Amino acid sequence: MENVEVFNSEGKGRGLKATREFWAGDVIFAEPAYAAVVFDNLTHCVCHSCFKRQEKLQRCGQCKFAHYCDRTCQKDSWLNHKHECAAIKKLGKVPNDNIRLAARILWRIDREGGGLTEGCLVSVDDLQNHIDDFDSEEKNGLMEDVQTFLEYWPSPSNQYGMQYISHIFGVISCNGFTLSDQRGLQAVGVGIFPNLCLVNHNCWPNCTVIFNNGNHEAVKSMYHTQMRIELRSLGKINKGEELSVSYVDFLNLSEERRKQLKKQYYFDCTCEYCTKGTKDDLLLAAKDGENKPAENVVKEVMQFSKSTLEKVDKARAEGAYHEVVKLCRECLKRQEPVLADTNIYMLQILSIASEVLSYLQMFEEAAENAKKMVDGYLKIYHPNNAQLGMAIMRAGVTHWHAGLIEVGHGMICKAFAVLLITHGPTHPITKDLEVSRIHLSLSFIYNLRIEEQILVHRSSIIYRKLYSCT
Repeated sequence: MENVEVFNSEGKGRGLKATREFWAGDVIFAEPAYAAVVFDNLTHCVCHSCFKRQEKLQRCGQCKFAHYCDRTCQKDSWLNHKHECAAIKKLGKVPNDNIRLAARILWRIDREGGGLTEGCLVSVDDLQNHIDDFDSEEKNGLMEDVQTFLEYWPSPSNQYGMQYISHIFGVISCNGFTLSDQRGLQAVGVGIFPNLCLVNHNCWPNCTVIFNNGNHEAVKSMYHTQMRIELRSLGKINKGEELSVSYVDFLNLSEERRKQLKKQYYFDCTCEYCTKGTKDDLLLAAKDGENKPAENVVKEVMQFSKSTLEKVDKARAEGAYHEVVKLCRECLKRQEPVLADTNIYMLQILSIASEVLSYLQMFEEAAENAKKMVDGYLKIYHPNNAQLGMAIMRAGVTHWHAGLIEVGHGMICKAFAVLLITHGPTHPITKDLEVSRIHLSLSFIYNLRIEEQILVHRSSIIYRKLYSCT
């Protein structure tokens, strides 16, 4: 943690600032989880130690609940699981992930105390809980969790007061960080990272956070690396500059982002992009030029888009994917003459359409929609945004499946350049992209050679015909 220091950020409270200069892709710090758990619905298919998704996992022989990649992961996790294992057996059932995470935090506090632990700039005791800002529904949910926790918490263990237990649940609610699988494609768990909690929000941040599952394979135990988050620089950061990350997706209107931040994190965002509504004009843009639509037409199409999105959500929940495609096609037909390619409602429809069409293996149409979506994203997102990189990657793969090798190769290369900064060269998804990039390059070269051979063959035929004529 020598690369950062805690300071009082004006209007935000505590924050972190850089103690030296950084460039795009630099790891500012890496931090293991103070405590982490797998989500309730994924406990049987995600390793409880490294959080990788696996087809076959080894189950804990005692509680039958925890699952691991191998004995290396099981051994690494035993310190955190042994009390949990006994508590689950005694209770006879498994509580929800919030309660399991709270228990793991308190078991660690039992071992190490509530003060600063090695490598931490702030203690769990000093993290914000925002319980005073909870509404009545949130407070009722908190009390239910506390009561269930007291049933789960072993009686011989240290007893904590209701206020302190409530503080831990408040910390989880406001500071829990979502953990992803090894490909970064699905949220699989939640953890507490005290140092990361000190990094303040900005809608246009200078840093990003990625989850690195580490290397827990027994056959590679000598190269073992610990599961951790990494705070990475998105561009040049000067010494003394405050570090920031985005708590929400930028692909929302500033008003919507502020509402989400207020509801989930209990603060009013005062960043420049919110106060000035930067890029809101793009997100609500209509076609311009000679065929500029009337204001009432734009309003009507956007209202139709909102209605369609509600119908699409319902159809997707029911698994009616052909109905989703039909709804998206109808909506795009209405949108294309009226809305700009950066309009948020068009981008949402294009994203859903390309995803569902790919699932139905209708790759050519999926690729067409994905290309339009990426063109819009490039005008809105930060050039080194991880979500932008992932979107370009998916679009590139879709073009590959559609047989559009040259365009797909260009997109894969662009995605690789972005994710090399946001995820780093050793992340599994970056490695996958590197392999895809090589395969596409070979396919592209092969196709060029075939085309060259065809052209040579055709030229020789034309030459022979001309020669025979003379």
